[in-house]
Amino acid sequence: MSEKVKHVLGLSGGKDSSALALYVKETRPELDIEYFFTDTGYELPETNEFIDKLEEKLGYINRLNSRSFNNIEGRGEKDFSNLLKENGDYLPSQRDRWCTVQLKLKPFERWVDEFIKDGYIVKNYVGIRADEQERSGFMVIEKPIESIMPFREDGIVKSDIKNILERNGLDLPAYYEWRSRSGCSFCFYQKKIEWVRLMEKHPDLFEEAKAFEKGEKNNTVGEKFYWMGQGQPLTKLESPAERIRIIENHEKAVERFKKKKRRNALLDDVEDTCLVGDIDEIYDEVEGGGACVTCYK
Repeated sequence: MSEKVKHVLGLSGGKDSSALALYVKETRPELDIEYFFTDTGYELPETNEFIDKLEEKLGYINRLNSRSFNNIEGRGEKDFSNLLKENGDYLPSQRDRWCTVQLKLKPFERWVDEFIKDGYIVKNYVGIRADEQERSGFMVIEKPIESIMPFREDGIVKSDIKNILERNGLDLPAYYEWRSRSGCSFCFYQKKIEWVRLMEKHPDLFEEAKAFEKGEKNNTVGEKFYWMGQGQPLTKLESPAERIRIIENHEKAVERFKKKKRRNALLDDVEDTCLVGDIDEIYDEVEGGGACVTCYK
């Protein structure tokens, strides 16, 4: 008797996972794939708009959020506000990414657990590219879930991603005009320039992030953490002088990045949308800045 296999592919609203879904549909049409998007309830409007466009191309996308499991209106009983209280009002940070676990990974596990109960082996398709050899996919220990990486298998690299989207009639998600990642609007992995752009593009979401920040406590004795790091509350960005300083420093970093690329003869020209997607490289960090691929791919 052949084993029962369930193929699943997660969409973050980012360019890589989106391109992966389209690419797998093109190159492996025999696979019956279930797509899912773990909606935290705090996604950017641009992200939700792009997911809707993807659904037109791919077919039905499962929205995994608190409403899916609790069947209640609104963001649900386990939205970020409630989780923040459960975590002692400690904001998530690179030291403790409880937001990824609670808002992304646990809903995914609850969803695939139903397949596993029915005797399925789950194959989870992840958008890690061939030029990201150090990264690995999400794997649930002691559960029959296998991470499949078609981009790595087929030699697909970063420069291929935009072409895959374009030949399927899609541009990069609109937030790439000003931000490098999908995920929650208040993601602590954002650079200062991205916080400035959030304040400009979505002042209501910036105010929401400020409200969460006001409720945080000391994580450890003598240390206070904010979205932007120790001693850097979002209110600091409301100073025009501080915003100008951040923008000017970012522009200098961009120019250095352009010169480096051209000096290495990798690019003759650099588009702004490309630069935003390369923001981690601009600041000499690994792609994603250390964030889980579930959030930003």
